[in-house]
Amino acid sequence: MQRTKVIGATFYINDPISARSNPNPSPIDDEGHGSHTASTIAGASIGGASFYGLAKGTARGGVPSARIAMYKVCWNRSCSDIDFLAGLDDAIDDGIDVLSISIGGGASSFFEDSISIGAFHAMKRGIFITCSAGNDGPSLSTVVNTSPWIMTVGASSIDRQFRTPVQVGNGLQTDGLYINTFSPKRKMYPLTTAGLAASSTISPNLSPWDCIYGTLDANMVKGKIVLCNESSDEAYIKSIGGAGDLVSLVKTKDYSFVTLIPGAYVDSSFANKIITYVNSTKNPQAVIYKSKTVPNAAAPFVASFSSRGPPKISRTILKPDIVAPGIDILAANSKLNSVTGYLEDDRFDVYNILSGTSMACPHVAAAAAYIKTFHPNWSPSAIKSALMTTASELKIKDDQAELAYGAGQIDPIRALQPGLIYDMSTSDYVRFLCNEGYTGTMLRLFTEEITNCSSVPNIGGHDALNYPSMYFQFKNTNSTISAIFHRTVTNVGPRKSIYKATVRAPKNLKVTVIPNKLTFSQLNQKKSFKVVIQGPPQLLPINQMTSLSASLEWSDATHRVKSPIFITLTPP
Repeated sequence: MQRTKVIGATFYINDPISARSNPNPSPIDDEGHGSHTASTIAGASIGGASFYGLAKGTARGGVPSARIAMYKVCWNRSCSDIDFLAGLDDAIDDGIDVLSISIGGGASSFFEDSISIGAFHAMKRGIFITCSAGNDGPSLSTVVNTSPWIMTVGASSIDRQFRTPVQVGNGLQTDGLYINTFSPKRKMYPLTTAGLAASSTISPNLSPWDCIYGTLDANMVKGKIVLCNESSDEAYIKSIGGAGDLVSLVKTKDYSFVTLIPGAYVDSSFANKIITYVNSTKNPQAVIYKSKTVPNAAAPFVASFSSRGPPKISRTILKPDIVAPGIDILAANSKLNSVTGYLEDDRFDVYNILSGTSMACPHVAAAAAYIKTFHPNWSPSAIKSALMTTASELKIKDDQAELAYGAGQIDPIRALQPGLIYDMSTSDYVRFLCNEGYTGTMLRLFTEEITNCSSVPNIGGHDALNYPSMYFQFKNTNSTISAIFHRTVTNVGPRKSIYKATVRAPKNLKVTVIPNKLTFSQLNQKKSFKVVIQGPPQLLPINQMTSLSASLEWSDATHRVKSPIFITLTPP
């Protein structure tokens, strides 16, 4: 990196529990997460980068000319509110432009959420904030960091993946998952199954197929590759002398992680063939080869682990906002920690390959910094709007796709010239909080002053917010769907332009835009419109999730300004 790349690094350890367990704290990254995310945003261009030969090429961050200020607020994978808010206060005072927060955490309301409160104060100072959506997908209502002043980022795939070739002694072959950096030292290794290698002293409530501590007989595993089912404790297998592990999965994963020992995920049908082979052969054998990089033709798709909406805190906004690459991302690593985090691992490298919405979040931070380079006077909400309205839809055959990807996959180049933006200020977010029922002390946590909601101008509409997406929940299947959204767009394209509205909606949903044509005569001119949504009762069996997907696109033949419209039954 260039000398002035990291212009500041500090740490916060005011929490007594963290202080007791870290007697010699420092801002140094001894885990790797911070190095990985920071380099994704602004890492310098490095030729010949790779992870033990995998993903080889030139690696660089999204905005290599940007500078980084680091604020360490987490210790032993735990982040206290007091440390987070102290770090955020300093970041705001330091005058940063973009804040990337790859930290999760659930909350039952905005005023109980330290990230939400801290991000609000950052927004007031013109700072763009992006946060990870969480890694609890594909279950619904798992998304976190859902405040409208935060850009909530889910994870998507990239156009490469890693496959680990596996060959069995009878000629069976497959390409499994895992990121395996080990090349075999022998042509073949003895092979067994967890069922055959079960410990005679195993607890009755445990299964040997889980391959966790105490379930296997070391004498039956030593020097062998062992087949497990659905899970495997690699450190345990390594400790009893295992040569590697194969993990059978009923449902295939769409992401990998770095292995401590030679290993691979294999599908259950292949695993069943292995079991048949082992049970019918005197000396069964197999070999696990080093992983290889292969194209991923299905990309981009939303990662299975990426948390889904709808948000639990609010019923009026669609989250996540957007998705960005978060599967198998190569970036910088701290050499103070092994590449797997295991003490038993002797691999310490300057790069690592990680997956998670933590990896997706800095991609959007970089895109925001990129846009701000060209549009230094744009507000955080203007940048957010540009990224959302120019995003690309993903090909998901799912009627709840927007709950996975929001507006779609980021397209930073298109976002430079969005044509129109949905801009917002602090007062707009205060109105949103009033609309959500926040008053008095709760509201003062955000505004830092006594705020009377009756004095806040009301723009009307379902969400009382000028958001780039539109979201509505209906409470029961017997009720009709009826909602109005008020929106205002600002012209940031050609001075003289005419935009026409195009609506895409299912037959049983009527979406009307009034007016359906906007004429601009100057730059930064604002025009308002409303979207009226009407639909009959969605008669479905009780507790069955139902949703309707629509979209509004404003176009002047050059720009396409697209907003998702998503209607869903309130989750049980």
